[in-house]
Amino acid sequence: MGLISSRVALLQLEGQEAARNASRKAILGGVAAVALLFAWGLLLAGGIAAIAAASGWPWYWVAMGFAGVHLIVGLSFIRAAKAANIPSFPVSRAEFIKDREWIQTLRPPGKSND
Repeated sequence: MGLISSRVALLQLEGQEAARNASRKAILGGVAAVALLFAWGLLLAGGIAAIAAASGWPWYWVAMGFAGVHLIVGLSFIRAAKAANIPSFPVSRAEFIKDREWIQTLRPPGKSND
């Protein structure tokens, strides 16, 4: 029972730490996203107007070009985000693997795992 209660306590501690980290990242990420969204919108509007005036192209073609570039960049970031998968609870997983190996040593050699 002591083993199980220590593992539960470890999971609780890691869960609380993970929750604190996630909430902190979410708040900071949200504030940064809003600020960057406004800045980027203003830069796009000014950039489209400047390029259209300098090149003589209609503003809507310049805007569609910007939209295409943004679509490609956005899709590449989504693809990168899916690839960056960091496992959760690394200490608990390592402890559970050690526990499983320890329990295997306690079983009589003639018994199967089924």
